[in-house]
Amino acid sequence: MWLINVQFKSIQNQMKKVTVTPDKAGQAIVLSTNNPEFGYVRVEQTRTIIDDNGWVKNKPVAALILGSVAELRKAGFNAGQELDGKIVIKEQLKPFNKNNPEKDIKVAGKTGITCMVDDQPIYRKAFYSQNGDAQDVLVAHTNVEAIKAAYAKSLETAGADLSLD
Repeated sequence: MWLINVQFKSIQNQMKKVTVTPDKAGQAIVLSTNNPEFGYVRVEQTRTIIDDNGWVKNKPVAALILGSVAELRKAGFNAGQELDGKIVIKEQLKPFNKNNPEKDIKVAGKTGITCMVDDQPIYRKAFYSQNGDAQDVLVAHTNVEAIKAAYAKSLETAGADLSLD
């Protein structure tokens, strides 16, 4: 029993590690294409998720830390650096970006179906938080039947593609 508790604690500790991930050129700080005085640092964390059917999945989640390039450099971000905290998911019914509201629309897997609450789309965005106790804020979608139908259709299509071989 003690070994199980140690392994579980180890999984929890691994989930709290957030890593600075470099761009293709190996840089931790990426300059904005619109204004080189601003930029971002991409961070990633692997989260262990157990679904409603009891299956475990290790899923990477990523977020951006935005700021002026001067402040990002002062913070000393380096590729591969581990940060305390976690990446949290926030969902809401209002766009995060009013200039480009479609950017953060939540889509159900590979179906292409927008997750909705009645006739409103759900917006989803990941944020880095230094607070290791920060919690996800999720919104339950109401268009479950449309999503199930899309998944069923994709399974039929996949089966048809496999039978063509």
